[in-house]
Amino acid sequence: VNDEVGAVDLAMDPTNPRILYASFWRVKRTPYSLESGGPGSGLWKSVDGGNTWTELTGNEGMPEGTLGISAITVSPTNNQNLYAIIEAEEGGVFRSRNGGKSWEKVNEERKLRQRAWYYSRIYADPADEEGVYVVNVRFHHSRDGGKSFTAIPTPHGDNHDLWVDPTNPQRMIESNDGGANVSTDGGKNWTAQNTQPTVQFYRVSTDNDFPYRLLGGQQDNSAVRIRSQSAQEDAIGIRDWEPTAGGESGHISAKPDNPDIVVGGSYGGYLEMIDHSTGATRFLDVWPDNPMGYGAGDLRYRFQWNYPLSFSIHDPDVLYAAAQVVFRSDDLGQSWEAISPDLTRDDKSRMGKSGGPITKDDTGVEYYGTVFVLTESPADSKVLWAGSDDGRIHVTRDGGDSWSDVTPPRLPEWAMVNSIDVDPFNEGGAFVAATRYKMDDFRPMLYHTTDWGKSWRSISAGLPADHFTRVLRADPAQPGLLYAGTERGLYHSRNNGDSWSPLQLNLPIVPVTDLKVKGDDLIAATQGRGYWILDDLGVLREQARDGAPEGPQLYAPELAYRLVAGGRDDDPKNAGTNPYPGVSLFYYVPEGMEDSDAIELSVYRGDEDRAIWTWTAEDEDAKGDAAKTAVLDTSAGLHRHVWDLTYPGMERFEGLILWSDMKDGPTAVPGTYRAEMRVGDTTLSQSFDIVADPRSPASAEEYAAQFDFVSSARDLLSRTHREIKAIRQLRGELEATRERIEAADASDATVEALVADIEAIDDAITAVEEALYQTKNQSRQDPLNYPIRLNNKLTSLMRKVAADDRGPTTQAWEVKEMLSTAIESELASLSSVWDERLPALNEAIRDAGIVMISIDRGN
Repeated sequence: VNDEVGAVDLAMDPTNPRILYASFWRVKRTPYSLESGGPGSGLWKSVDGGNTWTELTGNEGMPEGTLGISAITVSPTNNQNLYAIIEAEEGGVFRSRNGGKSWEKVNEERKLRQRAWYYSRIYADPADEEGVYVVNVRFHHSRDGGKSFTAIPTPHGDNHDLWVDPTNPQRMIESNDGGANVSTDGGKNWTAQNTQPTVQFYRVSTDNDFPYRLLGGQQDNSAVRIRSQSAQEDAIGIRDWEPTAGGESGHISAKPDNPDIVVGGSYGGYLEMIDHSTGATRFLDVWPDNPMGYGAGDLRYRFQWNYPLSFSIHDPDVLYAAAQVVFRSDDLGQSWEAISPDLTRDDKSRMGKSGGPITKDDTGVEYYGTVFVLTESPADSKVLWAGSDDGRIHVTRDGGDSWSDVTPPRLPEWAMVNSIDVDPFNEGGAFVAATRYKMDDFRPMLYHTTDWGKSWRSISAGLPADHFTRVLRADPAQPGLLYAGTERGLYHSRNNGDSWSPLQLNLPIVPVTDLKVKGDDLIAATQGRGYWILDDLGVLREQARDGAPEGPQLYAPELAYRLVAGGRDDDPKNAGTNPYPGVSLFYYVPEGMEDSDAIELSVYRGDEDRAIWTWTAEDEDAKGDAAKTAVLDTSAGLHRHVWDLTYPGMERFEGLILWSDMKDGPTAVPGTYRAEMRVGDTTLSQSFDIVADPRSPASAEEYAAQFDFVSSARDLLSRTHREIKAIRQLRGELEATRERIEAADASDATVEALVADIEAIDDAITAVEEALYQTKNQSRQDPLNYPIRLNNKLTSLMRKVAADDRGPTTQAWEVKEMLSTAIESELASLSSVWDERLPALNEAIRDAGIVMISIDRGN
């Protein structure tokens, strides 16, 4: 139609695919405006598959004057019956009964056409030409040709699309700002939306709790705070997140010294504080004058969609916020002081009412000429950097008394400064990410200064030309290591932006809107896939420092926390993935060294020589003194091997069934450990620390006592199970020997005496076995019918003591002593069998010329 108009809807006649209807829309969005409607907007029809088109806009019954967005649908049961919803001063729902030649307005209710540019979708019922659906804030249905509509409840508001099964109109899929829903009964019931990991997060912040939380506003959903690791479960589930302060769009910040105090913002200057310990809520709007419906130029303060808001890094009682000026509060929002002049272009010609010539749409989203990012220096509380959405950067070095305009000369006009990160290794350094996608300019725009903005260096070279940038973060622990979030994924640089490489890994190809480095984690906020965390930045930091390895490499493990609970499910359903529990051992195998026999990985406690575990590529049950839990990957490349901090568990025998079993051994106590990687004749070593869960009240003495308790119980159980295996082997040998004796050429008296000895020994070992283990167990819940025996009682006790960090209770020690004494007594009674009765029997068997009994007790 023209260079400002594009097609926005297309309907095909179900009875003739050459008949097409299209709606065209003039829409213009810039960094400073949104306009819906104008010349060229309207409806068109083709009867030859799109070769030629006829405009319907001026036909009889169509609204006069300026048109905006429109949508059209064809009734499958009568292809002459059309419905359209049209944005116009006298707009509404229109109906044609003759294929678009003439029209009648059948409904002008505003509930069907409010915020027209954002909605405006209409759908004919496939079975009833009098039936029609309209989606808007709510989902509407008409049974009388659009004259009246009733609302159909949906799981979420802001409805945008609909599919109705042409063969069964009771089946439909409806989508909204919360996700997609399926109904099989015409909208009476819908499927849930909490199975769809499609959250759009604008920003991410973290608190100082343990495990730390991620905080952010979800597009068209509540602001949330979410544990980075579940304290209870194997996945990050619903019990690990909760609504928090703020709205769908704003920055959220937790008080540095009290993570239960959270402030959150949203559009309209909304600012809320929640004390999660009490549930108390307080509104702290910097200027609580509701701006809804007014243009930016009408306002005293212009707070945009997600205006900056944060607690001070240096003083947990100080808050910062920004409109077109920067505000500071020293009393948690009771009062605010402007500490800057207007830091934008302040171009009033760009601050008119939003929406266009027909329907105004001033929600606070299209407010421009605002400070878009505000960053406090971690090194100096008086240093603040501010970036605006109209391409200005300022810095103050005296707490706001004076500000300097340090905008890079090459930063294009109307570039939105989306992030500023202070350079952790240069006093006057900062990194900037900006974007002009609203000007159809998709170039990445990254800049770096080391002299307080007097000069800037572009560091975008090497990024794809159409991957526009929203965020740039510097690694606080490794000079030169940078992370950039773009519209199409994540990149990193190891040389301060001279070159870039993808850091996508398993992160979906999705817009990355914000990044945060928290300790050894990199957190990404995405538009469409929620939050993602990359653990163990130590490998990247080491490679950035030392370069890519040429030979085999064992990387220094990160600090490992001994946690009370919370494992890992690698495929959690409707939940987030926990980080690996324990310590991740990263190692590199170069090309040409994939020799599984020559590669081993071991962990040791302190300077001890005996390995806790040794892993190899061999599929075996043991390697030296340490049993193997997982096969080591020895293929070429970088690998992660996880030790969950447990020691080997008790030895077991085939068919063992226990009520309240425990397969792991004791958990490593806090302290220093080391990992060793052996590749042929080369040994690489790295020490690492295991630290206590900061939430745990356990003392070092209690950790040690628990370790000793569980270790000694495990060792006694291993002895017990080896003896049971030996008993069972002996029983088989006794039966085979009995058959040989009865078949031997010996006197009746000799046979009778030997058989009697065999039966007596069998009775003795059976009595011991049945005292140690419930031999009647054949299925998992058999112990409910057949009482558990000594080994099961000790295993259960061991498991209870191992369940927490605290040392064993007094009564636990007492019961362990009781059970251990009873087990030792039973094992001692076997000594006469092994040391006296079996040798005597063997001597008699040998004298009778029969093969002797040989038993491997495994001790």
